[in-house]
Amino acid sequence: MENWRGDLEVWLGPFVAALGHKTRGRICPAYVAGPIGPGDRKSVQPMAARDGAVSYDQLHHFIADGVWDSGPLETALLSEADRLVGGDEAFLVIDDTCLPKKGERSVGVAPQYASSLGKTANCQSLVSLTLASGEVPVMVGLRLFLPETWTGDPDRMARARVPEDLQIALSKPEIALLEIDRVKAAGLRFGCVLAGAGYGSSGPFRQGLSARGLNWTVGLSRRQNVYPADVGLVFPEAGRGRRRKYHLPDREAVSAQQMLEAKTWRKVSWRRGTKGRLACQFAAARVRIADGHKHRMADGRVQAMPGDEEVWLIGERRATGERKYYAANLPADTPLMALATAIKARWVCEQAHQQLKEELGLDHFEGRSWTGLHRHALMTMIAYAFLQSRRLTAAGREKKKPRTAPATNHASRQAGHPRRTGETATDTLPSL
Repeated sequence: MENWRGDLEVWLGPFVAALGHKTRGRICPAYVAGPIGPGDRKSVQPMAARDGAVSYDQLHHFIADGVWDSGPLETALLSEADRLVGGDEAFLVIDDTCLPKKGERSVGVAPQYASSLGKTANCQSLVSLTLASGEVPVMVGLRLFLPETWTGDPDRMARARVPEDLQIALSKPEIALLEIDRVKAAGLRFGCVLAGAGYGSSGPFRQGLSARGLNWTVGLSRRQNVYPADVGLVFPEAGRGRRRKYHLPDREAVSAQQMLEAKTWRKVSWRRGTKGRLACQFAAARVRIADGHKHRMADGRVQAMPGDEEVWLIGERRATGERKYYAANLPADTPLMALATAIKARWVCEQAHQQLKEELGLDHFEGRSWTGLHRHALMTMIAYAFLQSRRLTAAGREKKKPRTAPATNHASRQAGHPRRTGETATDTLPSL
């Protein structure tokens, strides 16, 4: 591609202005250019060696030790992401990604389950937020999760320079809700929140999304108890003793798997892939999730009451025979195809995770501090947004050119989610 460094300098104008400091305004573009440019390692030392104009000490001080607020840069990133893919048809995808690490001194590192690896590993785990429209993702948030081995050790957190107000134990769903509040306050536009079962199985997370007036589609455990949507609540008379305090459901809860077992499963295609239409078997039912207050039944069992919200329960049966389950608070008249489209849209964040690591060096940071890690993550997200901007611009130019044959890699228009001008499937970042 033509002069990307010159384009980057222009594109970074709002970011440099947000920094409001002449020296930092010179070093920030150099750091963002580092992950984009050539070279396998994207840590500070090799980036400084390749740049030549900015020294290692300057880059290291900027990212690890410099006294400056990253908030204005984060706001500028959100503004650019919204310009690129924001809107009522966009999805905000919640997930997490791991950065494998040796040793135990890097902030947040601990043996913990890494979903991207499918096993427990010594790593840092970051909650991620990705804004996506069609097949185009833009990463807008990465926040480190601190396991109990860290939050229970104040001295350890102090050595890693974790800010005092962040030295608290928060689950990943709690972090995700805080991050959603942050991006919403900045004006980021999206129509639906998507998340996997690691988040969707949390009742407080689902309820937190609903309390914020958000539409959501999330993964769910097959063992999650649910009730039919028309479950009734009765107030049985006590045979003896005190009068019962709570109503009870007139039917027993069953697992998500049981609820959909007898439903009609239909083959649904949600988009065209490189080898034809992508399709799976889906089934859906309206339910109330058993996430209300817990009540001890007459037989001694403790049973969760039906939640207040009526939602969709969706099952996916893949060609391999594997089954996955989801819940969504989308309207009762939502077609099955639209439910399937929302479910499958979540996977675009994995593409973003892969590209940030393999091509932009998200996992190459060698510092140990909270501030350094989050600033490095921010720089890689800014670099990724720049590349997505160039890709969409190039696709827009291409669209105006006459074609001798139709493109085969364009995402098909999704029901209820019209394609933006120039949207195409993204397997790799554009060549520079």
